Amino acid sequence: MAQSTTEASQAEATADILRRLDRLESKEEIRALSSSYAAACDEHDLPRLMDLFTDDACFDASNGMMVADSKSAIEALFINTFKVRGPGYHWTHDITIAMDAQDPNSATGLVMSHAETTPNGVVSIAAMRYADTYRRERDQVWRFSNRLISFFYYVPAAQYASSLDQLNRVYMGGEHQAADYPERLAPWQAFIDAHGPLQLDKS
Repeated sequence: MAQSTTEASQAEATADILRRLDRLESKEEIRALSSSYAAACDEHDLPRLMDLFTDDACFDASNGMMVADSKSAIEALFINTFKVRGPGYHWTHDITIAMDAQDPNSATGLVMSHAETTPNGVVSIAAMRYADTYRRERDQVWRFSNRLISFFYYVPAAQYASSLDQLNRVYMGGEHQAADYPERLAPWQAFIDAHGPLQLDKS
């Protein structure tokens, strides 16, 4: 009986190591997924880009300007985007990934990102973040099942210095609109409620 108990304990320990290893490898693959997205966008590599999404994927934007509720709709969205965008460069920073404790094939993440782009020939810069849902499919490849993009700013480069401290610092669709964060976030509002409005000296 003691031997059986020991063997069972060893088997459970081995299974736990394999689960932990799978989580680590999955997180690394998801980080590579985010990098592949940035490179595919910059290269206008539509086949590579579309292979990063599940068949039932959704792409969304907090400001409602980039919304696609299926893989075919995502493809159409990026075709239209690439047609008016010249050279660009996307890069990712911090990536926070949370594995689903109940489903080893599911995860969520937050990706911080910057981009230099040329929509309609206008040199522009952007800071944004993606709230993601990832799924590992039957071919054992991790893909996006949902991407929600939110903008801190997205402005013509010539307007950067005068736009960053303004609420309407996202220029899309031919007009300026309010940034998605941080002013709209609950923690930001809670700080103001607790300590009063910000006191910004612009002298």
